[in-house]
Amino acid sequence: MRIIADLHLHSKYSRATSGSSDLEGLAEWAQTKGIGLLGTADFTHPGWFGGLGRRLEDEGEGIFSFRNVKFLLSTEVSNIFYRGNVNKKVHNVIFAPSLEIVKQISEALGKYGKLEEDGRPTLNLDIIEMVGILRGISREIYVVPAHAWTPWFGVFGSKSGFDSLKEAFGEYEKDIFAIETGLSSDPGMNWMLSSLDGISLISNSDCHSPQKLGREANVFELERMTYRTVMDAIRTRKGFVKTYEFYPEEGKYHWDGHRGCGVCLSPEESIRMGDLCPVCKRKLTVGVLHRVEKLADRKEGAMPAGAVPFTRLIPLMEIIASVRDAGVNTKGVQEEYFRIVNYFGNEFAALEAPEENLVLASDKVLAKAIVKAREGQVYWRPGYDGEFGKMSWEKPKEDPKSQKSLMDF
Repeated sequence: MRIIADLHLHSKYSRATSGSSDLEGLAEWAQTKGIGLLGTADFTHPGWFGGLGRRLEDEGEGIFSFRNVKFLLSTEVSNIFYRGNVNKKVHNVIFAPSLEIVKQISEALGKYGKLEEDGRPTLNLDIIEMVGILRGISREIYVVPAHAWTPWFGVFGSKSGFDSLKEAFGEYEKDIFAIETGLSSDPGMNWMLSSLDGISLISNSDCHSPQKLGREANVFELERMTYRTVMDAIRTRKGFVKTYEFYPEEGKYHWDGHRGCGVCLSPEESIRMGDLCPVCKRKLTVGVLHRVEKLADRKEGAMPAGAVPFTRLIPLMEIIASVRDAGVNTKGVQEEYFRIVNYFGNEFAALEAPEENLVLASDKVLAKAIVKAREGQVYWRPGYDGEFGKMSWEKPKEDPKSQKSLMDF
């Protein structure tokens, strides 16, 4: 069976999330998108965990269901700790095989942070120590560094990360078999590091509202869906078909810059300026592309043997809004979105449909736009320092009033 899986998301118990990020909202939007397997999110939060135990139907072997959508137990934690005299901040996704083991995880991690304050709890706990604790509970608990390149909270982040998984996880490096690429990087960028050749690259939405489910996702081909078969597919890449990827240029930290100063720079421009903001003269927020290139030992375009392929997509609602020159939440965009989704059965089916079929559900202009989006025939003003990138169907002319590049100084 082919399964689209989004394994890292958030419930309404996480900070800055939608109130509709409950089981009903997640299940409804998973079906709209065409996602067959979701991470539960936030399993360390007492309120959310209680609801999971009462409302999810246990399908056995680590898989649960709610309204015909399957769930797998997962959560994200924020590890903030000192390694030597250096403050480190790393987000990690934790996967667990059973509710009973989740109880043990929460009991153990609750000693290092207030689990009830946030669905993604902050733990004063070194990641090496955390992996050791989790391994002591069960060898079937797995840790995956979340959005590995994000400047502030990625394991490789420019602000508080590490230069290698060995440096980050020490003796437990061998237990880290996957990382999450995050919205501002894609597998092609990660393939520039030979040190990651043995590491599987997973992609998830990390969404804070159910409408954003599936903006990144994983595709598996499995004979049976169980916790073990999913984890084994990620580890071995057997049955791991591909990932769906955000265009990394749209991610909030792809290029370098200073949002407050309106400065957005490519890595090459930033390096020439000593990574200093030309306006305020303070350190720039060094983005993901710059950080990848700093650690890379290969040129862009390399694809290691056994690598899982990927497909770049733009969410359908964003394409419609752009073509119709309207907001994503406007009535017209919403109505057209659901009309197309209902025609094809789900959003992923629409995004990958042949152009001749898309015309039947919309019109030639929108059909052509969907094809152009998946074929890479789009242009981007890259995201930087917390600002999402902006997409254009035509090569944009630089607007000096919006973002400043090196040529302005």
